[in-house]
Amino acid sequence: MNRRMFLRSIPAITTMTTFASTHMYLSPKLQDDDALLCLKKFDLAVSLGLREKPIRDVVVEIGKTFLGTEYVANALEVPGGERLVVNMRGLDCVSFYENALVLARCIKKGKLTFDDYKAELQFIRYRGGIINGYPSRLHYTSDYIHDNEKKGVWKDMTRELGGVPFVKTINFMSTHPESYRQLKENPDYTKAVMEQEREITARAKYYIPKEHVEKIAEKIMPGDILGMTTSIEGIDTSHTGIAVREEGMLRLMHAPLAGKKVLISDVTLAEYLARNKKQTGMMVARPLEPRVAP
Repeated sequence: MNRRMFLRSIPAITTMTTFASTHMYLSPKLQDDDALLCLKKFDLAVSLGLREKPIRDVVVEIGKTFLGTEYVANALEVPGGERLVVNMRGLDCVSFYENALVLARCIKKGKLTFDDYKAELQFIRYRGGIINGYPSRLHYTSDYIHDNEKKGVWKDMTRELGGVPFVKTINFMSTHPESYRQLKENPDYTKAVMEQEREITARAKYYIPKEHVEKIAEKIMPGDILGMTTSIEGIDTSHTGIAVREEGMLRLMHAPLAGKKVLISDVTLAEYLARNKKQTGMMVARPLEPRVAP
């Protein structure tokens, strides 16, 4: 039995809706489920010839395979020390776009094993692609954009699309350490995060005010990764998603909030932002074609 026949013999598990406890993320059964989901998505990509399409289209198509997946808050927060957490069965807003992007990059590179996926996930999720404790994970969206632009994953398009300076003190994590298990348990992590926050605050950043989004909607490309800036003190963004076009209208594909599933917004992106009083606008990162070794 070849891989495609084997995968087709496995019942779909993308709609799992129960999560008994946090420690289950580490069970061999669920890790096997994630591996099978990963290979099923790679198998679909091969059958659709996605490798030949622009990466932005691959991000959208893979993102759509997650539609209906349960939202799980704090999907990456598990007991124990910092390590690569894999969970395709339940997603928050970051792990949703992260998975779509990582799978798309693997597809474009022709690297279609679960180990390939995990290596790419680590490369994107961590500062410089290296796991070195909790502070090495990219926690703030603007820092995530900055680090992955340096790694050649995408281009920050915000300023080019008409963005204006985003001037804000970023310090939510260090001023609310009680909200983060790792910071409560390790004061040195809080110090490291505080230093990172100073760097993020000092860095030149841009955002597109939400009242300008409708004017530049035609310049947003499907597959662009969007970070929604917020008026909440100390935070750069409060939500993320992927730009899509449905019936010619720019919309947001995202994992919305607890109790809901990954979906495409029923209103335009500009209308979505207008409805959210604490969202002030957005940052835009455009995936780049990955380098493929000869």
